[in-house]
Amino acid sequence: MTSDDQVVFIVDDDARLREALSDLLDSHGMRAIAFGSAGEYVSADKPDVPACLILDIELPDINGLELQRQIAEGDHPPIVFITGHGDIPSSVRAIKRGAVDFLTKPFSDADLMAAIGAAIAEDRDKRAERAELSLLGQRYRELTPREREVLPLVVSGLLNKQAAAELGISEVTLQIHRRNVMHKMAAASLADLVRIAERLEIPITHSRRVGGN
Repeated sequence: MTSDDQVVFIVDDDARLREALSDLLDSHGMRAIAFGSAGEYVSADKPDVPACLILDIELPDINGLELQRQIAEGDHPPIVFITGHGDIPSSVRAIKRGAVDFLTKPFSDADLMAAIGAAIAEDRDKRAERAELSLLGQRYRELTPREREVLPLVVSGLLNKQAAAELGISEVTLQIHRRNVMHKMAAASLADLVRIAERLEIPITHSRRVGGN
């Protein structure tokens, strides 16, 4: 793994600390990009690689916790908070909002590197999950309109003849569409297709008329 495979963003108004942290990360073969304020971080172009954000609580423009809240809806990297004035309420809020760790200065290099390692590993997992979800969405969009009708009926637990009756088609035709759905969605089994439907949040509903037959 090279420094190009990951990056650590540092947001702290203390220039000496930014330099010290950058040197520490460099000694571990990790790339660091440092900012003196939240505004600089938000407006900067950032490499699209697994990352971690080392964020100070006290910043010259906005509070670090406020920045965490503002970027929460986006695909921001996991946060490791650092502060010279740690308090329990702030640390609790930070962790509840998804921060990986909350370190009070002075902290050890080992504690910081452990937190950074955990944060980058978490970001890799999230990126892999987003990539998988994107692929599933692409496969779903490639289904025909009829296949999109068949999918929720199949995963809802209806028998083939019930799903066919719901759509007003023959059972043989339903089975053909079902096979096509399984193939296009790369589902190894019905259970796998159910999992995919849940991941894509596909509504699983069918007419009460069928259930009453």
